[in-house]
Amino acid sequence: MVKLNKIYTRTGDDGTTALAAGGRRMKFDPRVDAYGTVDEANACIGMARLHTAGGYAELDAMLSRIQNDLFDLGADLATPDLGEDLGYEPLRIVHHQVERIERDIDALNAALQPLKSFVLPGGSPAAAALHLARTVARRAERLIVELAETPGEHVNPETIRYMNRVSDLLFVAARVVNDNGAADVLWVPGANR
Repeated sequence: MVKLNKIYTRTGDDGTTALAAGGRRMKFDPRVDAYGTVDEANACIGMARLHTAGGYAELDAMLSRIQNDLFDLGADLATPDLGEDLGYEPLRIVHHQVERIERDIDALNAALQPLKSFVLPGGSPAAAALHLARTVARRAERLIVELAETPGEHVNPETIRYMNRVSDLLFVAARVVNDNGAADVLWVPGANR
């Protein structure tokens, strides 16, 4: 369990931060950028939940689980697998977590009509907040993929799959809170030419 007695340590005043497995990296390091953006996506989901807590209990429970999983994912990224014995079992995203999100997406998507155009972010405040969270989650996914493709870096492939599904769920969730898609704002190609 994490125990935080003191919030500031001054150890990052030199522009570095500690990884969970030890070692320090610059705060602009691609690994730190990846898990920092996962944290940003988590904060956006927290803001979206201000709109889902009242009338969307099932969706809000899904988002709550995702927020907790995103902390797991951040811990996974902050503990690169270097093949060394850490003296403990590091927290890793597992395939079961990806499968659960897929089941949640299928459940949410069941009541929606198929799309005939792309959806513009907006509609209800809840949908707009979920679309913002979706775009930040996509950025986090891109950064994780970039990290995975960096020579010498090790990334659990389930983190990429998980972030991809999070973005998908947030898109479907935005449609759900937009009156099951009836209030979606659709893209009209070339409408303003």
